[in-house]
Amino acid sequence: MIAELGHFALILAFAVAIFQMFVPMIGAAKGWSGWIDSARPAALAQFGLVGISFAALTIAFVTSDFSVALVYQNSHTAKPMLYKISGVWGNHEGSMLLWVLIVALFGAMAATFDANLPPKLRARVLSVQGSIGAAFLAFILFTSNPFLRMDSPPFDGRDLNPLLQDPGLAFHPPFLYLGYVGLSMAFSFAVAALIEGRVDAAWARWVRPWTLAAWVFLTIGIALGSWWAYYELGWGGFWFWDPVENASFMPWLIAAALLHSSIVVEKREVLKSWTILLAIMAFGFSLIGTFIVRSGVITSVHSFASDPKRGVFILAILAFFVGGALLLYTFRATSMQARGAFAPVSREGALVLNNILLAVSTFVVFIGTVWPLVAEMLWDRRLSVGAPFFEQAFTPFMVALAIVLPVGAILPWKRGKLKRALYPLRGALVFALAVMALVFAISTGHSALAVIGAGLGAWLVAGAAVDLWLRTGNSGLSRLRRLPRADWGKAVAHAGLGVTFIGISLLMAWQAEDIRVARIGETFSVAGYDITLQSVEERPGPNYNSIIAAMTVSRDGRQVALLHPEKRVYPVQAMPTTEAAIQSGLFRDLYLVIGDEQQDGGWAVRSYIKPFALWIWLGCGLMALGGCISLSDRRYRVAAGARQARVAPQPAE
Repeated sequence: MIAELGHFALILAFAVAIFQMFVPMIGAAKGWSGWIDSARPAALAQFGLVGISFAALTIAFVTSDFSVALVYQNSHTAKPMLYKISGVWGNHEGSMLLWVLIVALFGAMAATFDANLPPKLRARVLSVQGSIGAAFLAFILFTSNPFLRMDSPPFDGRDLNPLLQDPGLAFHPPFLYLGYVGLSMAFSFAVAALIEGRVDAAWARWVRPWTLAAWVFLTIGIALGSWWAYYELGWGGFWFWDPVENASFMPWLIAAALLHSSIVVEKREVLKSWTILLAIMAFGFSLIGTFIVRSGVITSVHSFASDPKRGVFILAILAFFVGGALLLYTFRATSMQARGAFAPVSREGALVLNNILLAVSTFVVFIGTVWPLVAEMLWDRRLSVGAPFFEQAFTPFMVALAIVLPVGAILPWKRGKLKRALYPLRGALVFALAVMALVFAISTGHSALAVIGAGLGAWLVAGAAVDLWLRTGNSGLSRLRRLPRADWGKAVAHAGLGVTFIGISLLMAWQAEDIRVARIGETFSVAGYDITLQSVEERPGPNYNSIIAAMTVSRDGRQVALLHPEKRVYPVQAMPTTEAAIQSGLFRDLYLVIGDEQQDGGWAVRSYIKPFALWIWLGCGLMALGGCISLSDRRYRVAAGARQARVAPQPAE
């Protein structure tokens, strides 16, 4: 009965979404206030109905209702409760239901909190958001129904993919979807502005919080996925340039460009057309990511589904929304003329360069991701585009971006002088050069990557500090405490990018790796550490069998760690997983992995010493924190008063 209730609520939500798609839009065009006002209750009703449907599926998973085919395929009675809940979205059908729930959530939030929006613009925004919900509700109902029943319910289920039975993967998809779907709000605002034929500073202030929230969620989601890959896959890597990893990275890059571009629209009312285009493409790349994950056209360990019919449906959704928005854009672009000009050396010019670097780097990642598919379709050749291509083609743009960011942040609007802007940064430059010299002295015989990356990271961190200080007018700490939160958020986010730069470059340049067969009691050395395999034993888990090793790590005769790497085998799916043992420190990680037992009685062991690994995720955390600080700025909560005053001026006395 619960499953049928969830299915029925989903059908009702589809009907409400169709209503929300058409009625408010027509009302805004005709000026019918009743139809315009219907957008709010429709958005709230759609969220409530999708919420009921999602709750019904969650109940089915929590209670192990194996009469529901999806529960049978992705759950098991012995599975811990956390993974019974995360199993709801640990599959194609359930994850799409979560996607639609978040679409409806953002629509309901816009209906509730954007009280300052002009009624017609709000109606159009909610109408576009409703059309997105309607499209994906149709996709679920016609191709991916999560509530299908089984004629003969089995006694137990087939369990969730063991790779997904991990805390990092339990929370990684919801954060990613909040980011993906959050960009739908920027898209809805862009399409509504194109229909209305008006983009101004007030519009930029409305769209920025939604874009910033989506970017923060994407940052957290990508960081969680990277951390999971680091400790779960057993190879010690944090990024593999997998197609599905790239699918989340591309919207993140475009969203970062959109954030910076919207600042120019808000402050100077220029780059309007470009900002609208970025808003369309940001959500477009989110849809491309959905297509990659669920169509089966590209093989990945992260893929949810491999049904070509579903892929065609998603491709049709992509073509309708992005193609339709771009067509509307071609008709309206001429009406979005800039109000002012600016010199190339100005903050506007620096933000334009920032946007170009981010957009081109996104294009590079996109080409590398889809090129194997294009080669197979056109020339029937199977190609693999791996990390070397991405690192060589993508890295130069990030280097240029790191150089530009601190300078652009302190350039004046409209017109500036490069020499005058560089003068306050002389201390930051000296600090960056000192860091480069220190790293060079330490890394004799290693790659130049460590020197360059550490210097760029130090430049970003010091540049963010200089930017904050200049905003005080050299008036001291009292003024620093009173700076707008958006200024603090920008500085923290830029510093976080610098910390991530330092972590990635030093890890890749200085890490040490050892792969060997070790016997119990044997000691071996890796990068100055003595590692001893003390014991290996079997232990039962809740729904798996585990082989756990005890390994001691010593340095200069003193024990620094006792680690327990683990290898699990899940009997239901007959699938092994690796649980690396990691001792994380501020300046290095000890990373140990136990493999299979060998015929001669030894065990396969992988050992890594990973300098500054933690800095990668500390930097991501700082970037997300910077976004949250900016979101708390009061100016975002009172965003739209200016336009309302212009729309409805008071009559003269």
